[in-house]
Amino acid sequence: MRSFTVTRIWDIPIRVNTSLLVFLPILAWLIGSGAQIQFYAGLIEGVTGVGFDLSRLEAGNTSWLIGVTAALGLFVSVTLHELGHSWAALRYGIGIESITLWILGGLAALESLPKEWDREFWIAVAGPVTSVLVAAGCYAAVLAVPESLQVTRFVLGYLALTNLLLAGFNLLPAFPMDGGRVLRALLARTRPYGTATRIAARIGVGFAFLFAVVGVLSFNLLLLLLAWFIYGAATTESRTVLLDELLEGITVGDIMTRDPATVSADVSVAELGRRLLSDRQTLHLVTDSTGTARGVVALDDLRKVPERERDTTRVDEVMRDVPSVEPSADAFDTLALLQQSGGTTALVEENGELVGVLSQSDYADALTIRRGFQSTVTG
Repeated sequence: MRSFTVTRIWDIPIRVNTSLLVFLPILAWLIGSGAQIQFYAGLIEGVTGVGFDLSRLEAGNTSWLIGVTAALGLFVSVTLHELGHSWAALRYGIGIESITLWILGGLAALESLPKEWDREFWIAVAGPVTSVLVAAGCYAAVLAVPESLQVTRFVLGYLALTNLLLAGFNLLPAFPMDGGRVLRALLARTRPYGTATRIAARIGVGFAFLFAVVGVLSFNLLLLLLAWFIYGAATTESRTVLLDELLEGITVGDIMTRDPATVSADVSVAELGRRLLSDRQTLHLVTDSTGTARGVVALDDLRKVPERERDTTRVDEVMRDVPSVEPSADAFDTLALLQQSGGTTALVEENGELVGVLSQSDYADALTIRRGFQSTVTG
């Protein structure tokens, strides 16, 4: 689903996902229903000692005003929670790409993840600490607001309770939630970062299955969505950290193909297809009449051309324009950048001269060798 930037705070884009726009009216309706108002009024009174006149809260359209205000206030609270993470990250010199609000809460996208356990610890706990501070502020405001402002008092009390719930729930050790990141940080004090990530990710997957079971038994769609999110995020981050470990210390120049197979831009797709077997390379560098590289063409590009048109279709009609990188660039960082742009292929240039081609097969070969070498050394 698409996300839209609504404002900027500390030059951080605050984005709203369309899933939130769909969910907010439902949440407002749920909060504004009579049963929910009675339930939360009882909780607030039990915690603060402040009473409510339920007839006033449920009169006319007042309940719907409460629902809308409380729902918006909840996602303002989520924004503050993510800003807490962002403030801590900025203190360590880590930039924030954006904060996105969606159906399950908020996500602060950091430009890089800290591997120092103490930095990750404080960045992770900053969000729940912020939520506790917001809850404390709302609690104090409930006691200060006069009895005549029943709606204001109720909404503030609701936000005090939900911010405490938000802090507590996020501290569950379900990686990659805040508690899971705290767990990884603590594990990383005495273990390698990759090992700590794998342990935390396994625990996160366990929580995902638990949430899924409870969600099915209770017919709770949000728990099912949360289970799906935790499972996907935990397994993805675990794989990413493994890749980072395997590619640590490796540059683009270490793994690139230095003498790639080349093909002239005016060659037909059919002719190149016949050459693939003898070249034994599925990726070819496309050059013009002067020998200048113009792009790359792969087997998948050739497959897209209908068989009857392969004799008349030139290679330059199906080739891909790819970015250029330097051989000194970090291999893992380059892979991440290429994947963000939707590809894994690049021309490698040094001082304006082509020195090689980087492709997915180069990464696959490098990972195979590193895995084999590490298992040989440690086995």
